[in-house]
Amino acid sequence: MANSPQAKKRARQNEKNRKHNASLRSMARTYMKKVQAKIAAGNYEEAQSALKEAQPILDSMVNKGIFAKSKVARHKSRLNAKVKALKAA
Repeated sequence: MANSPQAKKRARQNEKNRKHNASLRSMARTYMKKVQAKIAAGNYEEAQSALKEAQPILDSMVNKGIFAKSKVARHKSRLNAKVKALKAA
């Protein structure tokens, strides 16, 4: 347990930041799931628009330190490949 005033404040700030980061992480995952759902439905146009909507959100999560740069790049690449495969099919 935190004893000094600064340690107590740090504990409060850490908890507040943890909840905020969890919210942002959840939002980003929701955008990725929306793209996956459109891909599963087989609609290229909707999947493409969902991907365009998700990409800036994911990029901003990297800037905020929620996700690692490589993780977001990997997810964007895989989603884009799946959307392109829809058009080819």
